[in-house]
Amino acid sequence: MHLAILMTNTDESAFAQRHPKDGEKFTSLIQMARPDWRTTVFAVKDGEFPQDLFDFDGAMITGSPASARSGAPWVSQLLELIRGAHARHFPLFGACFGHQAIALALGGRLDGNPAGWVHGLTRNQLLYRPGWAAPLPENVKLYGSHRECVSALPGGAIPLSESNGLNTGFTLGRHIFTTQHHPEMSHDFILALSHEMRDELGPAAHARALNSLAERSDQHAFAESLARFFEQSAR
Repeated sequence: MHLAILMTNTDESAFAQRHPKDGEKFTSLIQMARPDWRTTVFAVKDGEFPQDLFDFDGAMITGSPASARSGAPWVSQLLELIRGAHARHFPLFGACFGHQAIALALGGRLDGNPAGWVHGLTRNQLLYRPGWAAPLPENVKLYGSHRECVSALPGGAIPLSESNGLNTGFTLGRHIFTTQHHPEMSHDFILALSHEMRDELGPAAHARALNSLAERSDQHAFAESLARFFEQSAR
């Protein structure tokens, strides 16, 4: 299977240069479950879009410090691409910014998180279990870092998970799967990011993040579920 990675991460800081880019992270995530699958990365945040997305078997939309509500030209182009993909039932997975962009493109709504930053290890109650999600536990642990949330789902979407009363993932048909969080992040990376963001998070949120990271995410189970999602979507 050959997947497109639509890379939306606008962080070009010195910190970002010291760590793997999102294309590499998402490739590692899917190859954790399916080592023979191929990926091609498109830096859509720089205006680099696939000539024909439908040449691929599916696409993954990454996270980003940017907001899906920004109105930036590349964001508007991405939202239009999502609408076109949905119309053709093309398999899409979105993480964090990707989750929010898919929701917004298809008629959902975004707002700021009521409690501000969510950062560190998150716990997500599974609300719905399609067949491809069989590997996931009832309470899914994923690394997160965001301060916006999907406050209204698109029409026809089924809530997949929630945390603290907020939606953290949904499905739509057989071809859309999202998570508010970052399954691509390793434990070492989220720990380094937590230290990098110490001032931005503030003392209380930074301390909560470090405390939460005493445990690891359910990355392997998520990777297997993601692979099964793309497999069933392609049938």
